[in-house]
Amino acid sequence: MTQPAYPAKPSPGDRVAVVSPAAGLPEVLPLPFDLGLRRLVEEYGLEPVEYPTTRRLGATARERAADLHAAFADPEIKAIVASIGGDDQITVLPYLDAELIRANPKPFFGFSDNTNLLMYLGNLGIVGYHGAAVMTQFGRAGAMHPLTDASVRAALFTSGEYELTPSPDTNDVERPWEDPRTFDSEPVMEPADGWYWHKADRVVEGAAWGGCVEVLAQLLMADREIRPVAEYQGGVLFLETSELLPSADEVYRILRSMGERGLLRQFPALLMGRARAWSFAQPNDAAGRERYRAEQRAVVLRALAEYAPDTMAVFDVDLGHTDPQVVIPYGGLVRVDGPARRIVVTY
Repeated sequence: MTQPAYPAKPSPGDRVAVVSPAAGLPEVLPLPFDLGLRRLVEEYGLEPVEYPTTRRLGATARERAADLHAAFADPEIKAIVASIGGDDQITVLPYLDAELIRANPKPFFGFSDNTNLLMYLGNLGIVGYHGAAVMTQFGRAGAMHPLTDASVRAALFTSGEYELTPSPDTNDVERPWEDPRTFDSEPVMEPADGWYWHKADRVVEGAAWGGCVEVLAQLLMADREIRPVAEYQGGVLFLETSELLPSADEVYRILRSMGERGLLRQFPALLMGRARAWSFAQPNDAAGRERYRAEQRAVVLRALAEYAPDTMAVFDVDLGHTDPQVVIPYGGLVRVDGPARRIVVTY
């Protein structure tokens, strides 16, 4: 797989686009969105620029694509940040102008349903950034988590290597974004156990590829943006699951399908995000959350044993739908050092 190039980074004072290519949730949930915008201005020194569909729920795929084109084409815009994820970004991809975007590469930040656009950019030869959405990371209640803030600043403003470290605490129990009182204090955190290593007997360095498991499944079913499997050989796979809380069986079936396609064995290393284990629809208690994560880890290990028995894996990395969250450079270099128990990304 060709190594994508890193687009130029913004500096404090620059204009950055804030877009909703997945869902215009700022229209109905303005509190975390407006807080995230304030932080971009007051704490990061950036000037956010909104587009016609940024605060419009139900915008068509063509309209959302037009906003992306406007953001990429504007020479005054130095980076693009998604407001949040969504559900149908796959329908936006056919409307994107590949030549326009390739000619105007910019850092794009987002995760969840934005896995679609990150993969699209990677196929155009542009490194993107899996993480740091406006409503979830910049708009976190109370304050940004220090681990999130450090990773986002490094990814947004700097280039070069950045070592990820396991967080001492974690949380995935949310409070309602409709309630202003939610934003008066930080989330209640609980101790985190650190990373779990599997077959950590080698050093792997390669291009990062993957994203949200449920979105990857959609792309695989549509045969959209998936390149010949041999092109992924030697890369670092990273995966995570969303607030939909897919069952362990569902996660296994998706990974089994990836294995049958020959994808899993192409990656000598896997970073598995700390599984989100709570949602408003499924408010698991502490024991239930731990059981959910253990069941998910077991099926991932089962799939690796069946399809990629030599792959090294690191579980409970703070990436994806988790708090705190580190940014993964999509298509960028990641070094996984098993003997030293270190993960180093290149921003």
